[in-house]
Amino acid sequence: MKLRKIGSAFLATALVSGCGGNFKPAAPLFTNMVTFGDSLSDVGTYQVGEVAALGGGKFTINASGNKIWVEDIATALTLPAPCAAETGLDGSAAYGFSVPVTTHSGCYDFAQGGSRVTNPVGPGNALLGGTNAISGFLTVPVDTQIQTYLTANNGAFTGHELVTVWAGANDLFINLSELSGGLETPNQAVAALEQAAGEEAAYINQAILANGANYVLVMNLPDVSLTPFAIAQGSANQAEIQQLTIVYNTALKASLAGVPASKVLYFDTFTASQGEAANATAYGLTNITTPACNLAPAANPLGSSLICSNANLSGANVLNYEYADEVHPTPYAHALLSKGVLSAMQAQGWY
Repeated sequence: MKLRKIGSAFLATALVSGCGGNFKPAAPLFTNMVTFGDSLSDVGTYQVGEVAALGGGKFTINASGNKIWVEDIATALTLPAPCAAETGLDGSAAYGFSVPVTTHSGCYDFAQGGSRVTNPVGPGNALLGGTNAISGFLTVPVDTQIQTYLTANNGAFTGHELVTVWAGANDLFINLSELSGGLETPNQAVAALEQAAGEEAAYINQAILANGANYVLVMNLPDVSLTPFAIAQGSANQAEIQQLTIVYNTALKASLAGVPASKVLYFDTFTASQGEAANATAYGLTNITTPACNLAPAANPLGSSLICSNANLSGANVLNYEYADEVHPTPYAHALLSKGVLSAMQAQGWY
């Protein structure tokens, strides 16, 4: 199994006791969203230099009005549009991928393409060499993202934020790569993913909830075995990819078993992705196996949706595809996800 190029990859309510038993508390009025994670939640960390020049910036089909799920959620909640807390690139200056890191006050989307849970070197990071040295993604890990937010905000959340955490995909991809390269055994890959999932849960408990957050949306991994990346590996490797995805999700959910149900909403992206694959037409999806973006080197030097736009799509009727590239959703698929999340939030009394 060969790992292909990837651009890589979760308000206080008034408590009122009344007669009749039919009272439903009003949904919380969030002040803003705070987002931690990877490319699936990244709204523009790398929208600088040559990436911006090529019309890219988000890991999807880039075009005016095209949104990813966190932007859809913010719109539905009438919150400020998410913006990248940090921008920059640490890659090749010759190719326009070397741009100084800039922090953006008032921006609370800390998610970055390539980021892992704790390891600072994820897909796209220059330290991995090869084409990664050209792109130079920052890949600041989720634990550091959280600490950066806390440092800039007096070490605490106000309790009125909607905090989202979606991580683990890049730990999966890195371990798949090491497994296929003979650098680790299947048992070691399982142990590594269980550790990463446990660490994610620990940060949610000890760094987010313990510091005042009251509304934390945690996303598990989608079924990565359904992606064009996994399909290209063959059925046997697809099964292994699915099993390792389940390993991560199982460990994450188990590690979150003791968190207050009123403060954490665990959204099952894995089951949602399987439902879309099994009922594509019902969801308005026209293709669930082929990238909407033209990933050929001549059209897309990074082979990633990061620099995919209307100028380099794989065809004229691809907007209702599931995948923009080998692993990342199209804006349409992001919209489907956000609808599912909003429905879950409504059931939780958060929307």
